[in-house]
Order: sequence, then structure tokens, then C-alpha cells
Amino acid sequence: MGDIGALRGVWNIVPTPFAPNGTVDDASIPGLVTFVRSTGVDGMTILGVLGEAGRLGDAERSLVMQTALEAAGGAIPICVGVSHPSTDRVIAFAREAEAVGAHSVMLAPPPLARATDVALRRHYLAVAEAISIPIVVQDHPASSGVQMTSDFLLALAAEAPQCRAIKLEEEPTPPKAGRLTSGSAEVLVLGGLGGAMLIEELGRGTHGTMTGFGFPEVLVAVVRRWFAGDRDGAASVFDRYATLIRFENQALLNLPIRKLVYQRRGAIAHATVRAPGVGPDPGTVADLDAVLRRTGLDRHLAAGSVLPELLDRVPGGI
Repeated sequence: MGDIGALRGVWNIVPTPFAPNGTVDDASIPGLVTFVRSTGVDGMTILGVLGEAGRLGDAERSLVMQTALEAAGGAIPICVGVSHPSTDRVIAFAREAEAVGAHSVMLAPPPLARATDVALRRHYLAVAEAISIPIVVQDHPASSGVQMTSDFLLALAAEAPQCRAIKLEEEPTPPKAGRLTSGSAEVLVLGGLGGAMLIEELGRGTHGTMTGFGFPEVLVAVVRRWFAGDRDGAASVFDRYATLIRFENQALLNLPIRKLVYQRRGAIAHATVRAPGVGPDPGTVADLDAVLRRTGLDRHLAAGSVLPELLDRVPGGI
């Protein structure tokens, strides 16, 4: 069974690369894994909401998953998104993820006409009984349409230890983060939503973040400084780059922007968003260029270029 305690720090949710014609660009996946590792993150997550998992067929999901796990070779733990409206399909996805070596799976609640606690509990417990690796409970009502209360999440974690990791994305996140972390010392709470509320979430007791961002090493620097006791230093790094975090996290534009940044950094070959998604408009690209200049990050767009001053490991770690 994967160590659920490893689900802390910074887990980078990565996009799925596509060729210009919309087919899965599996040739880019090994380079993507190498890039993510170079930014110093603690783990990576594939096939999430912004991994366009909902636009992939089963064979494509398997291709992305197997290619990523093979490229990682155990050097970095990988969490695999397995959300689906059907419990049976989730179980099939989760078992496949475990079989190919995933550290954990990420599971959002199924969209239900009436999402009762009884139905949600049954869904999560069925998956937990089918696999032995940790389950990251994705609490993101904006995509699932399902509200899960703090009491429900705490009760689920107590009943099914595999479900003790919660990816909290119900806004506003800090108040709920506080309720969860104060409700149980056993629960691991990770923020998300591009890291927009990372400092405030950490202040409420969260254990890191699981999110996508074009410069993951920024989030690594924030989190490592925070858990080393340098909260002022963590806030200083966050504030320095908060304008890009804000810009990238725009609704409907976050994925196109992130893919463009990943392409410019050499992590993927193309910034293609699978149809019916579209790339960023010229005005948004110009705005991105302006933000990158203001933050000085335009100097770190070359392939293989990271921010070395942010990657220094803080003594004590997380």
C-alpha cells in the first residue's frame, strides 16, 4: 500500500499533452515527467480535471498512465485521477492504476441527481475496498456539482483510512481547511485551485497543495519555507509571484495558459487543448508575456531552465 503520509508538500497536477491534430502526444510524456521532477515537487498527479481526463477514451487513459509511470520509474510518486459517474468504472480505473504502480488515486464524487451522504459513502467505500493504495478525495464542487460537508469528509476518513487525504477546492477554502485540520489530526488536507490561497490554507493547517501551475518550483519554495518555520520567507516568495498565480488561474483560461507555459518551458511539445477546448486568444498571450516580464520569469522559459534560487532544499524539509 502506498504511504498516505507522502501526500503532503507539493504535488503538481500536469496537463495531458496533445498533438496539433488532437491525438495524445505520448512522446511528450517522458519529457513532462522529467520537467516535473526537476522542479523539486514531492509528487505529480495525472488525469485530473485539467488533465482533460474527461476527453480521453479508456485506451488513451491507459496510454497516458502507463507511459507516465514507466517514465517515472519509481523516482517520483504519481497519483492518478480515476473519477467517473459509475462506481464500477472507477473501480476498474483504480485497479488498473494500482496494477501499473500508481502511488495513489484521486477521486471526485460522482454527479448524482440527489447526492446524499449515504450514496457518496457507498461510492467511496466500494473503491476503498477494491484497492490498497491511498485515495485522494477531491472536494471540487465547481466540477462535480456535489457538496461534501466537513463532517462527511471527517467521518469518511475515520471509517476508511485510505480516504484520509483530501484535496480541498470548495471556495472559500481557508475556513473549511480549518474545520478539517482541527477536526482530525489524522486527516491530510491539500489545497488546490492553482495555489491562489496557498498561504492562507497553510495558515489553517493544511499539509501542502496538489495543483497545476506553470512554475511548480514557486509553490515548492513557498511550502518548504513554511514548514521549515520561515513563514515570512514563504509569504515573501508567494507575494513575489502571486500576480502570475492569479493570472494563470482565470476561469476557462487556466488550462490554455498553463499548457502554453509548459510548452515554452520545454515540458511538452505542443500547447494543444483538445476540442472543444481552444487555446488562448492573442490578447491573453500578450497579457501573459507582460506578467512574465514583470515577475522576471520570462528569463526562465528556455527548456530545462528552472529557478535555482527557489529550489534550495530547506533544512528539515516538510
